[in-house]
Amino acid sequence: MTDALIVFTTYPDHEAALQAAANLVQQKLAACVNVLPQMTSVYEWDGKARTDTEHLLLAKTTARRFPALEAAIRASHPYELPEIIATPIARGLEGYIDWISSQTTP
Repeated sequence: MTDALIVFTTYPDHEAALQAAANLVQQKLAACVNVLPQMTSVYEWDGKARTDTEHLLLAKTTARRFPALEAAIRASHPYELPEIIATPIARGLEGYIDWISSQTTP
């Protein structure tokens, strides 16, 4: 078991997603952030059915850096209630997991 996490968040456009990814890596809040291509999200918000395009970010970080990563996303995110979901990485290549830890050490 590791303390490494994958954090999911979505952004409404590619430029905002790239900027967020770059900021998280530059601040050492994530070792790597993948920006996935445009997808369609279907959901209900304020009692209305919605269908929007978004970009999914997958940020690799550690449990100790998660609170700061969450705060950074919330501070600059364009959504009123951004998706921020963390899931543990139960197993992974030892060297890669070590790299995540070293890259997120301030």
